[in-house]
Amino acid sequence: MQIVLGVSASAACYKACTLASRLTQAGFSVDVVLTPHAAQLIAPRLFSALTGRPALVDEFAAESSEAMAHIALADRAELCLVAPATAATIAKLAQAQADDLLSTLALALRSETPRWLAPAMNPRMFQHAGVQQNLRTLVAQGWRQLEPEAGWLACGDRGPGRMMEPEQIADLVIAWRAARSSGR
Repeated sequence: MQIVLGVSASAACYKACTLASRLTQAGFSVDVVLTPHAAQLIAPRLFSALTGRPALVDEFAAESSEAMAHIALADRAELCLVAPATAATIAKLAQAQADDLLSTLALALRSETPRWLAPAMNPRMFQHAGVQQNLRTLVAQGWRQLEPEAGWLACGDRGPGRMMEPEQIADLVIAWRAARSSGR
């Protein structure tokens, strides 16, 4: 089963490494797509090492052997999972803004492809009316929001906005695959 794991620029990027590894160990083919800012926080090569597949940032980079990577990835994806999903990425997705590989491929997904996102940001940002509106928009468009947890965040604040733990997300994906396989 093919998963596109979108990674946006958050201190929670380290959790995306664990998630990519867990999903790969569970037998998923995981294509990691990082936003350009995420690639400044964590090296794409780390994801390549964890998944055994090239991690992409730029559609036109040498790592992408496909001329239209956003279409090829969207066509292969059986699940699109954005974790962590920052306020900026959530806004791009909600407004159909396509200015990087992740947002472009999200627009190119087939209508039946499941879309999940795991928000990760400062509690004030998460609770901001604009972010909440964008999340409602995405849910109305068929995205499944994996609720962030309340807790200590890298910025030192406490509250909602901490990305769901990667093991929990992996368990949800594995359960989703099992339900899908059994026809439920």
